[in-house]
Amino acid sequence: MKPITVHIVHAFDIQGQGGNPAGVVLDADGLTPGEKQEIAKHVGLPETAFVSKSSLADFKLDFFTPSKQIAHCGHATVATFSLLRKKGLISGNQSSKETIDGTRKIHFEGDMAFMEQTRPVFTCLEIIEDRVFDALGITRNDLADGLVPMKVSTGNAFVVIPLRSVDQLAKLVPNFNAINELSQHLGLIGLYPFVLSHDGIVDARSRMFAPYYGIAEEAATGMAAGPLACYLYTQVRPKDHFVIKQGEFMKEPSPSLIHVQLNLVDGNINNLFAGGTAYTSKHLKWFPKP
Repeated sequence: MKPITVHIVHAFDIQGQGGNPAGVVLDADGLTPGEKQEIAKHVGLPETAFVSKSSLADFKLDFFTPSKQIAHCGHATVATFSLLRKKGLISGNQSSKETIDGTRKIHFEGDMAFMEQTRPVFTCLEIIEDRVFDALGITRNDLADGLVPMKVSTGNAFVVIPLRSVDQLAKLVPNFNAINELSQHLGLIGLYPFVLSHDGIVDARSRMFAPYYGIAEEAATGMAAGPLACYLYTQVRPKDHFVIKQGEFMKEPSPSLIHVQLNLVDGNINNLFAGGTAYTSKHLKWFPKP
């Protein structure tokens, strides 16, 4: 049987370095869900995207972590559409994707690919807050002044946690069992702690932990940067463009930049786009079982 090519594409890179690697499989129409899951496990990256034909959008994308399917994935979307465009399979600056959760718009600005996310849904944590603190090994005193953790969803849900200092962010020791339980209880992808930045380049520096989906820590999470940008717009800085830096405090650092554009109507977030650049580093082969 013909081997399957998996392109390893790094999304949200910084001038060809860092970024978050995703597997991308083109022409995946003949693959079963079980085969897609097996390939994602074999590749071993946080997410692998599978591209097939769609009657609703330009392309259909299925996303799999090493352990399960996920509705959306920001860095794998940016990786996929950057690859499709470089291969000449997309002309112009507009495209679209179908997922198990509906269709989303894609657009390009220069070398950057942007993916649409839905308007945010905010949920206060209240008594669950203490479980978030325990899961990250922090206390309420470690929070940035005037800010509190919040569950935010723009298609996938995350809890964003505002910390006081970069040093706290860098030295976090997450309790993965506790994060796993919280993720199941609250319907989360994971926890997204961050610290505000005032360097004039980025708006926030962040980390993302998602053990429930087999991801200890991720270098760049477009579907988490979107919720964080919405949180920042409502709680900190009323503007329509945010830049999030992620991946610099991992065991093996892989700094990444995620740009988020908010589409505002009468001051309210109507939808948003998260995007960045991407590059291909290598290609893997997977051989189907006879």
